[in-house]
Amino acid sequence: MAEIRQFSPQNPIRVFLLDDHEVVRRGLQDLLDGEPDLTVVGEAGTAAQAVVRGPALRPDVAVLDVRLPDGNGISVCRELRSQMPDLACLMLTSFDDDDALLDAIMAGASGYVLKEVQGTDLVSAVRTVAAGSSMLDPATTARLMQNLRGGDTTEQEPANEALDALSPREREILVFVGEGMTNRQIGKRLYLSEKTVKNHISRMLSKLGVERRIQAAMLAAQADPHHSGDERARTERYH
Repeated sequence: MAEIRQFSPQNPIRVFLLDDHEVVRRGLQDLLDGEPDLTVVGEAGTAAQAVVRGPALRPDVAVLDVRLPDGNGISVCRELRSQMPDLACLMLTSFDDDDALLDAIMAGASGYVLKEVQGTDLVSAVRTVAAGSSMLDPATTARLMQNLRGGDTTEQEPANEALDALSPREREILVFVGEGMTNRQIGKRLYLSEKTVKNHISRMLSKLGVERRIQAAMLAAQADPHHSGDERARTERYH
């Protein structure tokens, strides 16, 4: 897992934009370029343009429209991350779509927000995913979690089996990962070094067969809520 990157006005977050509406791209560029620690390094109006231009610009964050005339931002996210594993992708859409959210997470996206989001919240989301944390639209995520937990128990069993492979410490850390905490924040909570947390998370992701922190959190959400309840209770000792 990559180290948490530090950004500043001297080392700004490099952002790439993908949206098929020029007015939207211009608005996003004006919004992000107005922040001292953010800079838009390029843009695209189609999926085909994005997969060609993106890698050459080496952005830290890609803000990707989900629905495009020649494809979708989710496939673009998957393609860009295959070439730039450290790239954080923030999905932006007008649609409140559970299937799209799940697809985005499995493609390795770090965040998913609706276009109705306030400008300040979008700026915050870009900074959050650039720092290595997840940023998902709270209303969409809450409903998705509820639907997953209320699903067929046959869907919960594989998730439970995967979680059984984790050590008690890894399960504790998974709870905090699900809350969007960074390695540093988890280390402070559990009195561990940041490097130790990083190592635990690397092993945890390997055991779960996923690449991204948010994918691990979603896998935990699919499990029977009572299955990991004791782990959450144990973490209260560190609060």
